[in-house]
Amino acid sequence: MQQAYDGPFEVEALDLESLPSGRVTRLWLKIISDTFGEPIRIPVLVGKGREKGKTIGITAAVHGNELNGISVIQKLFQELEEETIKGTIIGIPVVNVPALIRKKRRFNDGTDLNHIMPGKENGNISQIYAHRFFERVVKHFDYLVDLHTASVGRVNSYYIRADMEEPTSRDLAMLQNADIIVHNPPSDGTLRGAADEIGIPAITLEVGNPSTFQKGMIRSGLTGLHNALVYLKMKEGEIEAPDQKTVLCKRSYWIYTDRGGLLTVIPKERDLVKKGDLIALQRNVFGDVIREYLAPENGIVIGKSISPINQTGGRILHLGIV
Repeated sequence: MQQAYDGPFEVEALDLESLPSGRVTRLWLKIISDTFGEPIRIPVLVGKGREKGKTIGITAAVHGNELNGISVIQKLFQELEEETIKGTIIGIPVVNVPALIRKKRRFNDGTDLNHIMPGKENGNISQIYAHRFFERVVKHFDYLVDLHTASVGRVNSYYIRADMEEPTSRDLAMLQNADIIVHNPPSDGTLRGAADEIGIPAITLEVGNPSTFQKGMIRSGLTGLHNALVYLKMKEGEIEAPDQKTVLCKRSYWIYTDRGGLLTVIPKERDLVKKGDLIALQRNVFGDVIREYLAPENGIVIGKSISPINQTGGRILHLGIV
């Protein structure tokens, strides 16, 4: 259908009641100021249905090099039929604006925003940014889907982090048709964990790899959001079933090197490994194998390093325990 847009308007607070129904409104929301006193703003899309209902928030680019989620949100709103939506959909294509501008993962003071949520009202610059985003945006949500990717030098499967003991979070996670779901309780400094902590069912959706747009991953993300909206009765439609069974993991962790060298990680994402399987080889600069790394227990490969340059304490692979 032909999209109907209002804005973009510049605002200091998100007043959903004042926004028109049956339309998408584009906003620039002021968060902090730069050294010239000029506002640093985040982009906000609000799709408000004619019929009142719950509010779901979809966020992306909490890390400035995680781009797939931006495209997922853009395409979701391009395909949105606001007239038939029940409730409100809020999309934040870029949470970490300073990092995106610099094409970096972390905030401009070197902090990982996804380690300090919900921030601090009287803290340093990154803590205040996180706090104001959480207070001015996230607290409007009834549900949250936070879109991420792998970091630099790594690749990910299509996987979910969620508190699987919270029923709605569990359902939202299962509806994403992901390869893997990892159980993560709240209160871990992440945006998802901070939302969970105040009673907002939330999931983290890892949509592929950094610094690029991946069409297949973006399509998968859109399918998962479609399923979530249908499940929450915010739109009509049928839930799309997964092509393969999702692997559930009770926990996960990274395996690290204990020395430096040139690293080759052997298994692929989603491969099952058994305790004692060879998972990586490390060579010195002359090409000699100096270390073999074995799987410490049975599990599934959620993600892995693809950068051969590896110092002591470098990441090898992310192992999920099924």
